[in-house]
Amino acid sequence: MKNILFVASECVPFVKTGGLADVVGALPKSLDHTKYDVRVILPDYTCIPQEYRSEFKYVHHFYMDLGKLGNVYVGIMSYSMDGVTYYFIDNEHYFSGDKPYGDIHWDIERFCYFSKAALAILPVINFHPDVIHCHDWQTGVLPVFLHTLFKENPFFHGIRTIMTIHNLRFQGIWDIPTLKLYTGLPDYVFMPDRMEYKRDANMLKGGLVYADRITTVSGSYANEIKMPYYGEGLDGLLRAKADTLSGIVNGIDYDIYNPQTDKYLYSNYNTKNFLKGKAENKAKLQEELGLPVDPDVMMLAMITRLTDQKGFDLVDWVLNRMLDSRIQFVVIGTGEPRYENLLRHYEWSRKSQVSANIYFNEERAHRLYAAADAMLMPSMFEPCGLTQLISLRYGTVPIVRETGGLRDTVQPYNEYAGTGTGFSFANYNADEMLGTIFYAEQIFYDHRDAWNDMVKRGMNMDFSWKESAKKYEALYDSLCW
Repeated sequence: MKNILFVASECVPFVKTGGLADVVGALPKSLDHTKYDVRVILPDYTCIPQEYRSEFKYVHHFYMDLGKLGNVYVGIMSYSMDGVTYYFIDNEHYFSGDKPYGDIHWDIERFCYFSKAALAILPVINFHPDVIHCHDWQTGVLPVFLHTLFKENPFFHGIRTIMTIHNLRFQGIWDIPTLKLYTGLPDYVFMPDRMEYKRDANMLKGGLVYADRITTVSGSYANEIKMPYYGEGLDGLLRAKADTLSGIVNGIDYDIYNPQTDKYLYSNYNTKNFLKGKAENKAKLQEELGLPVDPDVMMLAMITRLTDQKGFDLVDWVLNRMLDSRIQFVVIGTGEPRYENLLRHYEWSRKSQVSANIYFNEERAHRLYAAADAMLMPSMFEPCGLTQLISLRYGTVPIVRETGGLRDTVQPYNEYAGTGTGFSFANYNADEMLGTIFYAEQIFYDHRDAWNDMVKRGMNMDFSWKESAKKYEALYDSLCW
């Protein structure tokens, strides 16, 4: 039996702001529990729903020195679910509030505390991991702590670490004196070949330098981040550590995202009756959103953050021309005010075509996955992307830019060979995107049988965690002596 420990800042079903939470929620329970004792350490946020917090069990508490901030309280709570034991680091000073993240300066102090506490509780709970799997910048200093301040403690000998990059753009950067204050790490850690980054300290860089292995969430993104355009200033380090870097595509939870059993849908369906099921969901959602109920119009969806990274500058450039075609455009998400206001304007001026849902609602998102004909994802970069995987599962055809995980998971439609599961375009260019959307419309309206075949191929793809979990298991096994 090998001991695997996940350390992360969020996890479904306790707290979620993005795809990181989905991964940390799904991967541990997908591993083979006859071979791996899997545990997860998370912050005990007060915003975790009470239905879970009320079931947490008190384990222990102690005081830990945190750099030059003195001794701080560390409480340990536990909870078990789906064969996985979860530990929550309890400290209301750091983890109170109605959301998990806030001001970056405050977050850096909180996650320095969290990363050190995650190591400090291990002797208390008597769990010696063979591998600690760290996720994103919030846990970046954990491998640094392990190889410095915890190095002489025999309990921590033999522990290997993996650092997974979910989005390289976010790195946890602040000035060196502040990081020294919060961590108490030795001066040699803050050198250019370790945590120093443009005269500041970079938490993610520290994790990448000290980790035994680096993974990211698709093969294409693993290659892209070794190049300056995608490397966010760390491409040189990632090229230097290329022999320890690999990409494993995320999966999705097939219990949660299953059109045959999804409780949020108006009508459940599968690959045998998807034509009827999607038509019923489309009609009901059109009615719910105040759009004309039209079974024949192509419904194009976006479920995303409204930011440039997600390609909204491209959408802005062509939206007027796109709406001149026969289309209904439904968006769910929040983000930059200029894009929120852009969508509100178009909903007001083109009420029969546009529905702007400037919030996130899980129920409506599930209904849109089921109702839409196509899902637009024109990302500038996309480490993996889960939206296209869920879309394929629900028979909604992805229209994507060929980057990162989008390239790895969506097979471009070939009308001559009768293959493919979606549509794609190569360059980050608004007119190229629009041309691809128009091509998708042409297939939808003029070659409906070919479109339906593509829908069925997409629904038959397997993007559950089963295959990805096997690759992580092989990675863990390679690290365990």
